[in-house]
This record gives sequence, C-alpha cells and structure tokens, in this order.
Amino acid sequence: MSLDWTTLTDGELATLSIAGRQAAFAEIMNRYRQPVFRLIRASVGDAEEALDLTQESFISAYQALARYDPDRPMRAWLSTIAINKCRDWGRKRRVRRFLTLGGALGAEAERVADDRVAADVAASDRQELERVAKAIADLPANLREPLVLRTIEGLSQADTANILGISEKAVETRLYRARAKLEAAIG
Repeated sequence: MSLDWTTLTDGELATLSIAGRQAAFAEIMNRYRQPVFRLIRASVGDAEEALDLTQESFISAYQALARYDPDRPMRAWLSTIAINKCRDWGRKRRVRRFLTLGGALGAEAERVADDRVAADVAASDRQELERVAKAIADLPANLREPLVLRTIEGLSQADTANILGISEKAVETRLYRARAKLEAAIG
C-alpha cells in the first residue's frame, strides 16, 4: 500500500522527512517551491540567482527540519529561511562589488553586466516587468521584505510581522514607505 503524500499535514511530512522518507520532503518542496521562488525572485531581482537561492533555502530547511515547530505554518518557516538566504546573498554581493571597484577588470565586468539586455526581453511589457522587479530588488531590505511578503506573496500583516520579527504597525509603515520609494523610482 502506497502512502498519499498530498493528504498529510506539513507537520507529518516534516516528521517523516526526519525519519528518512525522502518522498515526504519532496512533497514539502512540491507544495512550497513556487512561493519560495517568487519570494526570493522578488527580493534579489535575478531569476538565475533566485533559482540557486531557492535550492539553498530548501537544503537549509532539510538540515533544520528537527527545529521545525509543527504548530507554525510551514510556509512562514520556509519564508524566514528564504529571507535569511536573500540577506546573506545581499551582504556577499555588496562585498564583491566593493572589492571589484578597485580593479579595472572588475569595474569593466560590472559595467558589461549592467548593460546586458537579455535576448527574451523584447516586448515592452516584459521590459516594464523587469524594471519594476529591479526597482523592488533595489529597495533597502527593511522595505523590500515586507513589500514582497505582503504584496507579492499575499501573506497577512500578522504573518509578515512574525516572519520579519517586527510589529504589525512596523509592517504597515514599511509598506507605505516602500510603495512611496517604488513610485518615485518607477515614476
């Protein structure tokens, strides 16, 4: 008799994953891969980096399953891990950018990367989407994260506050500021 993984709760899947049932963790990934990817993509602004960070997030989640609280929503737990991966990526990116500014090759490589236009970006709506995604990715983390969690991922204000470790009022304030900065950037 085969087990129907789709009928199990997140807590049951976590328990089975800890016990070594790989199919249980595969079901967790099937349930949450797209929301985690969207969250990361909106945070970093680069689809290829987002794929790598999504994979890293699920690897970290698998390694930390013993610390998962089944009373807490799996999506919120995974979102916290994903946000932390994005923060780490941002710190590493700032360090790399700082270090490459001193060398001519690094500066040239950065200029070329910034000027590159992807071949599939031909339609004006696609360009506009990319412009908005870049504007979101360029927001400071304290404004970008609540915007992505609330607006793109559709999480509640309470869930967003819980994931970010701030008050609901702080979420509201940061959303207001993020939207104002986005409007100014996109114009």
